[in-house]
Amino acid sequence: MTLRLHDHVSTTETEYGVVALDQRTGRYWQLTASAAVVVTALARGATAEEAAKALTDRYDVDAERARGDVEALIGSLRSAGLVAR
Repeated sequence: MTLRLHDHVSTTETEYGVVALDQRTGRYWQLTASAAVVVTALARGATAEEAAKALTDRYDVDAERARGDVEALIGSLRSAGLVAR
């Protein structure tokens, strides 16, 4: 399963990670550098598993932890209305 950011969500990289803006509501979220790796992978069409792999490739984190972190982030993004299938 792949996810994508809704068309009304824009992202901008910062020195601390990524800022996501919901242009419909004006709300924004500051994502950490590790969350930015995941969101960037998902925005490019990666699956959750591929996003977890991108996380383990970049940071010293085991695969199980990375998968859990990715799933938690996806849940938060869904709750915020930022992603679609």
